[in-house]
Amino acid sequence: MHNGESARTSSFTGISRGMRLYEFIAENVEPILQEWEEFARMIWPGDEPSTRLLRDHAEEMLLAMVKDMQRPQSPREQRKKAIGQDTNTWESTLVDRSSARHAVSRVESGFDLQSLVAEYRSLRASVLHLWSLEPDQEPAHRVEDMTRFNEAVDQLLAESIENYTERIDHSREIFLGILGHDLRTPLHAVSMVAGLLEEHGDLSGLALKMAAQIAVSVRAMEKMIADLLDFTGTRLGARMIVSRETMDLEKLCREVVEEMRAVHPARTISFECDVEPTGEWDSARLRQLISNLLGNAVQHGSETTPISLFLSGDGDDILLGVRNQGTPIPRDSLALIFDPLRRNASEELARPPGSIGLGLYIAREVATAHGGTINVRSDDNETVFVVRLPRRSDGNPVTAIEGGEVLGAAPVGRA
Repeated sequence: MHNGESARTSSFTGISRGMRLYEFIAENVEPILQEWEEFARMIWPGDEPSTRLLRDHAEEMLLAMVKDMQRPQSPREQRKKAIGQDTNTWESTLVDRSSARHAVSRVESGFDLQSLVAEYRSLRASVLHLWSLEPDQEPAHRVEDMTRFNEAVDQLLAESIENYTERIDHSREIFLGILGHDLRTPLHAVSMVAGLLEEHGDLSGLALKMAAQIAVSVRAMEKMIADLLDFTGTRLGARMIVSRETMDLEKLCREVVEEMRAVHPARTISFECDVEPTGEWDSARLRQLISNLLGNAVQHGSETTPISLFLSGDGDDILLGVRNQGTPIPRDSLALIFDPLRRNASEELARPPGSIGLGLYIAREVATAHGGTINVRSDDNETVFVVRLPRRSDGNPVTAIEGGEVLGAAPVGRA
């Protein structure tokens, strides 16, 4: 036997053997990661991200599987693993931790549960296919290695699903607060206008205008209640659904501005439009977006300076922006402001009394569901949020956020 073959010689038989599956995985991490990356790119729910984000914790999971497959396993441990019980081994813990981190990352990237599961199905098929092409395999170990590999993949999958659902359930609890957050503005408007109607006693002149405002606010409340049921009743990880129809965005903006002025009479809120305002959007969802951005400006902006809502842009996209003055958002916190889980845990961005911190998250989801992006810039002069909205759907929603800015958004500037 040649010296080069000694590494593949069984210590108890003296017979040349093929590569074990865990050895194959360890020596072919890069080809396996390439196939993982290609599949992740196919199912990614937005603009193509970086290779690092596509691969995410894949290498960490592969290496954890290799360590777990190498460890001797008793029949009792195998039975426990088969029914999803923890074997309390260091190697098994590595598998759990890597898959848990991957699940949380995929939630933040917008994956639904089906896509998360599909990644593991693809990994299983990819590794077994590549291994089947290996010329030297020892039949005596083939069944054992495939069994150990499938056990490891199943453990990854089970742990990922558990952590994914826990993260989604936590988010769903936050969504229940939408009723107390997004309905506050129209409810306040209805209450105030109704009181004024009682003072006037008829429906002519000013009272008629107030009645019309009540109708607008009530319709908004009804739609937001439906949205709340959407968030809490749909399957885990489902994307926001939008119903597009041709609409006048300028008209909608003016309605929301009037509503905000009624609720915050001490604040100056202006609106400018220098663009053709028609397009195919979901009017109710955009009402949420505009109201939330203006509400954010009211909450966090200076009480003595005006808030500006503007529409601009040309071509296939329209830009909707809100600017206010006040304390700037810390640069290191820009990446947190759209995530209520991380934002509410930050001392710098802790929600003010009476708020549950969902406004910007919902605004981002509405923009994403329309195939658009949202961008923020904040300095000592002003804070500006700009939403880019395609006038028509191209069927490809965008959700790429990095460093507090959404990639692909138009530059933020002064109107």
